[in-house]
Amino acid sequence: MSERTEILVFAHVGDLHLTDPRARNAVDYEAILSEIDETSGLDFVFLPGDNADHGRPEEYALVRAGLRGLRLPAHVITGDHDMEGGSLDAFYAGLGAERLPYAVTVSGTRCLFLDMCGMGTGGLDFRLGSDQIAWLERELAEAEAEARICALFMHSYPADLKAEGEAARIAEMVHRGPVRLVEMGHTHYNELANDGRTVYAACRSTGQIEEGPVGYAVAALDRGTVAWRFKEVGRSWPFVLITTPSDRRLAHAHDRPVAGDTEIRAVVLGSTEIVECVCCIDEGSWHPMLRGADERCYRARIAWPPGARRIAVRARDMAGGLDEDVVEPASTGAEPLISRGIGSDADAVGPWPEKGLLGTQLGPNRNGRQW
Repeated sequence: MSERTEILVFAHVGDLHLTDPRARNAVDYEAILSEIDETSGLDFVFLPGDNADHGRPEEYALVRAGLRGLRLPAHVITGDHDMEGGSLDAFYAGLGAERLPYAVTVSGTRCLFLDMCGMGTGGLDFRLGSDQIAWLERELAEAEAEARICALFMHSYPADLKAEGEAARIAEMVHRGPVRLVEMGHTHYNELANDGRTVYAACRSTGQIEEGPVGYAVAALDRGTVAWRFKEVGRSWPFVLITTPSDRRLAHAHDRPVAGDTEIRAVVLGSTEIVECVCCIDEGSWHPMLRGADERCYRARIAWPPGARRIAVRARDMAGGLDEDVVEPASTGAEPLISRGIGSDADAVGPWPEKGLLGTQLGPNRNGRQW
């Protein structure tokens, strides 16, 4: 199996809410896509819904214009604002998007894209409907039979589904199945929640920001291990994301604690040549990490000392840019992960500034403005 089939890496651009080409969010959208286009190593770009603030054709023209020059594939799903016209006709006509739901296998991961809005009456009436639920059941069963990991892309948490029984049914289906990562919009703030089997990741809105600077997330699934980090737009390259081992906050409940001979893997994104990539444990010595000509990950094998706590990976590019990512793997004797409420933000990990998580839940769905 090649490394490209072992790791999925993509960029997640938060809810756009586009209205006017001169508005700040339209300018930021173009800047984000331009920046993403500077680097290699990503599989695709994901837009999680609420693309057009009022669901109007002229707003979708702005979305489509931004994507037109992008070298990477883009996957765009629906949000409640895409339904403001009473249907999703403008969404499909304006973007030429594939009809939801649909699935693609990318770098060995089965990626499932859902529509939470088309079966509802608009606004926050999120519904999947019986046909889409049956489709999802089939996809998850087939993936499980093939021992294939899934990533699910939907506008919000399953807990926000309104049709009778849907929230509990989808939450249970995801929790018990092969879905390791669910990527979402809607919250307007960066958030990670881990129920011990599935990580839910929401990215800050691009168009209606109430916390922190504008940017986008980079997410990875490395042979089942979830990695996620937010990048502020305009922040210089390179950008480091440790993909293995898992941080304790994103670990699967059945992951073994790190011990003994340990492989460290990291993706390094940039716009110029990477001249050095090194790793260290705690305050120890820095060790070189290597990457093959056809590989995306830098890697190293080191002995994990008893009592060690953190791994840092640092990369430097040809222009002198420097970046570092840090994870804290689960240790022997750590308390097992027990969910406080599957399919919801009950398992939110809270503040994690190094990853771009402020833990404020500052947005219209919790503590923010009513846009």
